[in-house]
Amino acid sequence: MNGIQRAALVLTIIGALNWGLIGLFQFDLVASLFGGQDAFLSRLVYGLVGLAGLINLGLLFKSNEGFGRSPELRTE
Repeated sequence: MNGIQRAALVLTIIGALNWGLIGLFQFDLVASLFGGQDAFLSRLVYGLVGLAGLINLGLLFKSNEGFGRSPELRTE
């Protein structure tokens, strides 16, 4: 995983936590930190989280080369 994918994963987690807060407590943390939903910084964060989701979409289709099993050797 390279640096861009790691940053995208962090932003996706931030977005997921924000949506969890909205769903459970009706509290938008991003909007409260950056001056409301219409503020430029809030819209920038929302846009970056959306872009990060698109980048992480590629992780679904990435091959699992490191997780494959090697065949067992039989000695008889």
